Amino acid sequence: MTEGFEDVLATVRERVDPHETERRALAAAAKRLAERARGAVGDLSVEADVIQAGSTARGTWVSGDRDIDLFVRFPTDLAREELERYGLEVGHAVLPDGHEEYAEHPYVKGTFEGYEVDLVPCYDVERATDIRSAVDRTPFHTAYLETRINDELAGEVRLAKGFLKGIGAYGSDLRTRGFSGYLTELLVVEYGGFREFLDAAADWQPPVTLDPESHGEDTFPDPLVFVDPTDPERNVAAVVSETNVARVQHYAREMSRNPRVELFEPREPGPLGAPELHDHLARRGTAALALRFGAPDVVEDQLYPQLRRSERGLVQGLEEAGFGPLRSDAWASESESGFEECVLFVECAHAELPGIERHRGPPVSAGEHARGFYSAYADADAYGPFLDGERYVVERERDVRTPDAFVREKLFDVALGAHVETALEEGYDVLADDEVTALADEFGRELRRYFEPRP
Repeated sequence: MTEGFEDVLATVRERVDPHETERRALAAAAKRLAERARGAVGDLSVEADVIQAGSTARGTWVSGDRDIDLFVRFPTDLAREELERYGLEVGHAVLPDGHEEYAEHPYVKGTFEGYEVDLVPCYDVERATDIRSAVDRTPFHTAYLETRINDELAGEVRLAKGFLKGIGAYGSDLRTRGFSGYLTELLVVEYGGFREFLDAAADWQPPVTLDPESHGEDTFPDPLVFVDPTDPERNVAAVVSETNVARVQHYAREMSRNPRVELFEPREPGPLGAPELHDHLARRGTAALALRFGAPDVVEDQLYPQLRRSERGLVQGLEEAGFGPLRSDAWASESESGFEECVLFVECAHAELPGIERHRGPPVSAGEHARGFYSAYADADAYGPFLDGERYVVERERDVRTPDAFVREKLFDVALGAHVETALEEGYDVLADDEVTALADEFGRELRRYFEPRP
């Protein structure tokens, strides 16, 4: 029997709402952490303050989350190099076992009493439009929302986050290209609740533009636009892919049609084994092609755009060569030490093309251009030139006849991401048809998602 909408939400609230003991523990840890940071700031020869930001500052965090974001704000007349030096000094003093990571500038990430902590230096600018780096904007987000999110709306935000996580559309990293926590909060505030957000999303007609502060100063080329209330030049939803906008629409309708707790439960598929992969390939009758290579030494938010650019370039090359690519994807395997291997995977409609290809020339009436084409092929080892209507045509020998031969001979003629191209120059493997079953051990989950797709 299908559960009612409110019954589902009641069950989900029990999972996503932090219990009072959990709230008190996090608040106490955040307070001790901030005091520790202020002590480290006091040892500097420059004035600065410490504030908490992110979902734990706004009370919109989901039960089980253990992230605390602290920002150290420095005067705007401080040189960038000094800000970075002082910021790292405070970070390492507060998190002695932490490590440095890099966004627009370095910051320290570590653990404190079991909580994951980001300690980020930024400039104390007067307005979000005055930012000198992207992180300078974050404190304004907290200030904007803390006056608009009460306890009731915070609960609605947690439902929205649980839903977006469940359908795989939560996370603003460039692998996911989904909804950030800040965007989720803004959408719930804009529509007035979780159900209202779902009802609106179900009827979205992209491109959708939301501008709560009526800035109206810029246009953005994205399927979903939420003009940052603190900065009219920024679309908070810029990273959200067209697919994830459509995914939210699909599952918003599903939640209305058939509300169920399962929509709030992330699905992690089991790996697809080599025998199952073999069966899929046999059933589909396509020409499967995989390009496997060592991952370039870049961070995640650099790697995935590079992989997608390379995937698009490879697909375009195969399309222009006549192999009819049907679908493609790009994957990377990861260990504690970083990314290890990458795969560009393509299925083509045609496993082998004829030995010749048709090449249409210009109309005979095209003067020098026509004469040049005729002369170029008059003595060539080709069929023609001959006439097809008003145009010269030749049927010439095809350079490559199979998708794997295309990759081996023409890979570096297609548009590739710069770091991916460098990695490929160091070596790669080409796997065709049943050979791609060798990927099952390392990329079984990705293959499961590919061959058993869902919205």
